[in-house]
Amino acid sequence: MAFKKEYSYAILDVFTDEPLKGNPLAVVLQADGLSDDIMQSLAREFNLSETVFVCPPKKDKNDAFLRIFTPFSELPFAGHPTVGTAVLLACHSLGDVTLPTDKTIQLEEKIGSIRCGVVVKPEGGGHATFALPQLSEKVGSCDSHFHLAEALGLKESDIGFDAYEPGIYSAGTSFTLVPVKSLEAIQRIKPCQEKWAQAFEVTGRDNAFVFTRGGEDERAAFHARMFWPNAGIVEDAATGSAVAAFSKAILDFEKLQDGHHSFLIEQGFEIGRPSRILLEIDIEEGAVLDVRIGGNAVILCKGTLYL
Repeated sequence: MAFKKEYSYAILDVFTDEPLKGNPLAVVLQADGLSDDIMQSLAREFNLSETVFVCPPKKDKNDAFLRIFTPFSELPFAGHPTVGTAVLLACHSLGDVTLPTDKTIQLEEKIGSIRCGVVVKPEGGGHATFALPQLSEKVGSCDSHFHLAEALGLKESDIGFDAYEPGIYSAGTSFTLVPVKSLEAIQRIKPCQEKWAQAFEVTGRDNAFVFTRGGEDERAAFHARMFWPNAGIVEDAATGSAVAAFSKAILDFEKLQDGHHSFLIEQGFEIGRPSRILLEIDIEEGAVLDVRIGGNAVILCKGTLYL
């Protein structure tokens, strides 16, 4: 059988420094020869929450243009694909590294240009941090605690804690953010597909990023879970773009003062894929100066596609 072309790919685990933890990511390199339909089919074939296709940049100053697909659709921006691909490209460009090495990777996504600082680790993989290309904003409200609770298999009294209330926020990709009162409550969640549309699709966003204060890791500021069944994501292990959207909710409800603020958000514990996402917010004279997402990534395997 004759193949048209070979494409290299890698699988990484993102928002973790341990293989087989965190959120898995497929990255296909030199993918500009692939059609949109083939990219979408490959994303379904890998069947991970996201698959990245690395294409030549549209601007010479950048290193690559990323196309990001869930099993069912393309996204303009996503966090764990940005972190994972930045680490992979940094490792690829440096070859064999014997000492921790700093590298800057300039990516393009449909949302715009994203500058990533990467520390490549000698044992493989690295840590990447990027500034949000678009600050989060609130784009909608959720009127019914009852319907949210029903869809999540919770009691209405489980919804909300402190000043936090549900809402829809976006930093490029929008999410329905649902605060729940305790770690015990968030661990009880059992999504109900029959109730899902009434709770989430009527808001124009059919996903749910559910969070509570604290976590299993004593360093965690928040514990989260994310469900997006209509995108083929029953439960996501780590959702950087949701944490990016969540940054505005923190600003709305925490009343942060000027200075640097750092929050560790843990996710994926309930599905055996513990993940840790670092959210950093800088405020100056009452205004948001910068918001950054960071995390580790490890390269699990590399291979070849024959298409």
